[in-house]
Amino acid sequence: MSDTPISSFLGPGSQPGDEDGGQLEYMQMPAAMMTFAAPDLPEPEDTAGLEAAKTALAEVLARLQNYERDGAHNIVSLAGLDAANLELVNQVLGEGEVSVVAGAELQAQEAVLAGVWRVRGTDGEGRVVRDEIEVGTFPTSVAALAFKDARPAVTIPESFAPDVFNAPPLLPEINEHIPQVAAQGVGGAAPHVINLSLLPHTEADLALLAGLLGEGPLTILSRGYGNCRVTSSGTHSVWWVQFYNSQDALILNSIEISKMPEVVCAAAEDIAESAERLHEILEVYR
Repeated sequence: MSDTPISSFLGPGSQPGDEDGGQLEYMQMPAAMMTFAAPDLPEPEDTAGLEAAKTALAEVLARLQNYERDGAHNIVSLAGLDAANLELVNQVLGEGEVSVVAGAELQAQEAVLAGVWRVRGTDGEGRVVRDEIEVGTFPTSVAALAFKDARPAVTIPESFAPDVFNAPPLLPEINEHIPQVAAQGVGGAAPHVINLSLLPHTEADLALLAGLLGEGPLTILSRGYGNCRVTSSGTHSVWWVQFYNSQDALILNSIEISKMPEVVCAAAEDIAESAERLHEILEVYR
C-alpha cells in the first residue's frame, strides 16, 4: 500500500491538466464563519439612571435561564423605554447571525446571544408600534406568519410545457410530506429535503416549481457559515433554502418541507450558553 496521503489526490492542482492546457475549475465554498464576539459595552458609571433597560435585560436573563420551550411566555416588551434605555439594550444585544423580514411591517434580528431575538413592528408610515425581545429557537410571532394564508398543497396541472422535464415527479412528493409536518416535534417525521442541486433540471422546471409553490411573506438570511437565504413559499410548510458562496453564486438550492428549517434556528444548547454570557454581562452593572 502506498504511503502517499489520500489528501494529495484531492482538490485543486491534484489532477493533471488536459492536453489542451485546460484546468479543472473548483467552485469556491463559503469560508467565513461567524463566531461570538462580545458587544462593545459602556462602562458601569455611564449606565447610571438606565434602570429600565437593566430590568428588561434581567427579565431576558430569567427567560433564558428558565427556557423549556418556545412560546409567548418568553417575550419581554420594551414598550415605554426611552431612547437612552433602548440604546443600552441595543448595545448589549448587538446583531447576530440571523435576520428576518416578514412582509413590510415586521422584522426580527437575532442578537449576538443566540436564541435572543429582537422583534420590531412598524405601521404603514414606519412608526414603531411593537418592540420586544423573545427568547427561543425562533420568534413564534414571526413564525406564525410564515404560512398564515398559504394553500394546503400544491395544485398539480394536468399537463406541462414541453421544456418541463423533471419537476412534475416532485409535486406529488411535496404533497406527500406536507401532512407529516404537523407531527414534527412530537416524534414525527424529520424534515424532508429535495436537493435540486443534485437533480437534473431546466430553467423551466425551476420556474414551474416557483410558480406552483407561490411566494410567502418570510425572508430569512443566515450568515452563520457562508450565506444562506431561506424563504417561505405560498404552500404550507414548504421552504426554499439556498446557500451562496462569497462571490454570491448559488451553490446549493433545495426545497424543504418542515415547520422551520434548522439552519435558521437556535439550538437548546445555544440558549443555555447565552444565559451564561448574559449573566456575565449583567454582573458588571450590578
